[in-house]
Amino acid sequence: MGRVRTYEWDDPSITAAAVGTASGLEFLRSVQKRQLPAAPISATLDFTLDEVAEGRAVFSMTPGEEHYNPIGSVHGGVYATLLDSAAGCAVQSTLPPGMGYTSLDLSVKFLKRITSDTGRIRAIGTIISRGRQTALAQAQLVDEGDRVLAHATSSCMIFPVPAAAG
Repeated sequence: MGRVRTYEWDDPSITAAAVGTASGLEFLRSVQKRQLPAAPISATLDFTLDEVAEGRAVFSMTPGEEHYNPIGSVHGGVYATLLDSAAGCAVQSTLPPGMGYTSLDLSVKFLKRITSDTGRIRAIGTIISRGRQTALAQAQLVDEGDRVLAHATSSCMIFPVPAAAG
């Protein structure tokens, strides 16, 4: 018999409409406090935004077999999703109202295998440099003993967000 996992998510257009209406840090704090819905991908993979500060964002999850690839360990796409989220949100946390961002690239180095026996993992994103149009951030995926499981760098484009139609 196959295994079953069900989950729910909220309407992503609610959160998307709030981008740029406050600073990036205020926006992320609203998501963290559940005043705004989290991204649907966080429900799909079952991860949460645990910490956010200026230039820093931390996501965490407990990997399970639903995250596995065909060879019995967590799929690299799960690593990449957590690392991309942490690095991107580190950039977002530095943005003033009216500005948004998008990832231009993500370079991931996989260092250790992750399985359901690994326990809770955290993706810790920090900003390296931010200019007016681009930013560079990094993220580390660590286990409960702070051993580095993967590392990533990400370049992000920064742009004005169109004002919502009133």
